[in-house]
Amino acid sequence: MYSIINQLTNQLVNYTLYLADSNLILTQRNAAWCGHGPILEQDIAITNITLDLIGQSRNFYQYAAQLINQSTNQLTVVTEDSLAYLRTEREFKNLLLVEQENGDWAQTIVRQFFYSVYQYLLYEKMQHSKDEQLAGIAAKSLKEVTYHVKWSSEWVVRLGDGTAESHERMQHAIAELWPYTGEMFLPADYETAMLAEGIAPDVSLLKEEWLKKVSDVFSEATISSPIGGGWEGAAFMHSGGKNGIHTEKLGYILSDLQYLQRTYTGAEW
Repeated sequence: MYSIINQLTNQLVNYTLYLADSNLILTQRNAAWCGHGPILEQDIAITNITLDLIGQSRNFYQYAAQLINQSTNQLTVVTEDSLAYLRTEREFKNLLLVEQENGDWAQTIVRQFFYSVYQYLLYEKMQHSKDEQLAGIAAKSLKEVTYHVKWSSEWVVRLGDGTAESHERMQHAIAELWPYTGEMFLPADYETAMLAEGIAPDVSLLKEEWLKKVSDVFSEATISSPIGGGWEGAAFMHSGGKNGIHTEKLGYILSDLQYLQRTYTGAEW
């Protein structure tokens, strides 16, 4: 996408965009709940979580734009807005998990829970990164993600150990989204490159702790867990999002997200 001469900087840009894109796409999904939550308090809660995520994505986009502008001879200055609004599906590096449809409230909760637990473990390690900018963003974001994990965990328990219908809906949501969780722990080339430089944590080592947290919450929620019952090893895990290979759902998300900027390029409020 950008002609960055330094290969290491290019990998750092890709890694930063991966972090930004995953947050942005989940932001766009969650934003659809604004005004439609099951009760006012939770409508506000998921909206606040969405604002946290877009704030984090902005920090990552701003850093990526800074790296690109310092490393290329382009006449056009890259900005956080151009990175969010003017790239195509194949240029986005977000996890496949975050582009999955909202479905019902249970599916939205499960998606948030899976991602927030992963985010917490990732940021917990990333705050010690040799890249001071990424370390700073992670340390600041960790405070927000701690609440996201708490909120989504409580909802998993509330729905899983609730009525027969809420329990069934949770089981369905887990079955739908579980095959998209494996990608979080499969490092892309840019993650491997950043790991070698002490910039990114080893995501493969986060899996065991992630599984334990998820399993503990599922147990409290009286949910039949896919962990340890053979399902985990047998289930096909989708991947490709980190390298720009997405489901057809991302195109629809971007058509909404990017419409105004692509129709009226450079438009500002």
